[in-house]
Amino acid sequence: MHEPPRWGILGTAEIAESTIRAIKAGTSSELRAIASRDLSRAEHWAQRHSIALAFGSYQELLASGEVDLVYVPLPNSLHAQWTIQALESGHHVLCEKPLAIDAAQAERIAQTAARCDRHVAEGFMYRLHPQWQRVRELIADNAVGRLSSLYSRFTFMLDDPTANPASSKLAGGALMDVGCYCVNFSRMIAGCEPLRVSAFERRNEVDLLMLGQLEFPHGLLAQFETSIDNYERHGAQIAGTRGSIELESPWIPGDEPATIVLRREGFAPERIIIEPADSYKLQVEHFVEVCQGQEQPRWPIDDSVANMHVIDALLRSAREQRTIKV
Repeated sequence: MHEPPRWGILGTAEIAESTIRAIKAGTSSELRAIASRDLSRAEHWAQRHSIALAFGSYQELLASGEVDLVYVPLPNSLHAQWTIQALESGHHVLCEKPLAIDAAQAERIAQTAARCDRHVAEGFMYRLHPQWQRVRELIADNAVGRLSSLYSRFTFMLDDPTANPASSKLAGGALMDVGCYCVNFSRMIAGCEPLRVSAFERRNEVDLLMLGQLEFPHGLLAQFETSIDNYERHGAQIAGTRGSIELESPWIPGDEPATIVLRREGFAPERIIIEPADSYKLQVEHFVEVCQGQEQPRWPIDDSVANMHVIDALLRSAREQRTIKV
């Protein structure tokens, strides 16, 4: 791999802005190229972000020999296609969440990565924020006792009815767009896979609002609310037999300090302040280290496949109006 590793971006979606800034803010790699199906748009982005090369197609960038790592911020329906093509052309790939439109596609990505001996990661950048390391420490220290329930929410009002999250053709919907964070959080804290799931939704072309429940072994239950047709609300709670942990900004703390509220019987609530951190920059740096062989992936691709299996089951549960075994 070239030193420093060179990044290429497939697409000019707004969601790419944060990762572009993260790559440029770091010192471990170089942002070398960007591609769009419209060359003039790629050139505009290249000029705006001081990127050396612009390509008028994704395939041109992949065939150029100019990049080592590829970031895929395309619509959900295109994630698998271009992640697989990037892997097969010899690139490591960081793909936006969700990794694919279903578990079958995710499994094909994992198989391709193994066959091509390339790394692929799903862009759940929130996990790299140091507040989650502190949460794991609290749980390991038995601060709230045995875990009994989890609750999370990620909702917002999608103002543009033509945007990607509102399109079934592009594999949009609340669960795929932001609810996938809640599923990922639940599995991460549980440390295992759910046995059964159930979900209820309000929908038109896609699910606009979903309430879901995941049943884990040993009696741990997780509930979540997600919506693209609701007032914006973020939050996560972890409850145990002796207390609870609440995160006010679990997904995107931004430039502000993150706050963890620890509640325990017999004690005043404790507010734990975590210094600001750029989750996107931490994600980019970790992925580069993995690709260079300096670190093991914290969440291997098998975790992404498992997350898609749960999402598949939730969508099926909402459609069939029954509990689904995972």
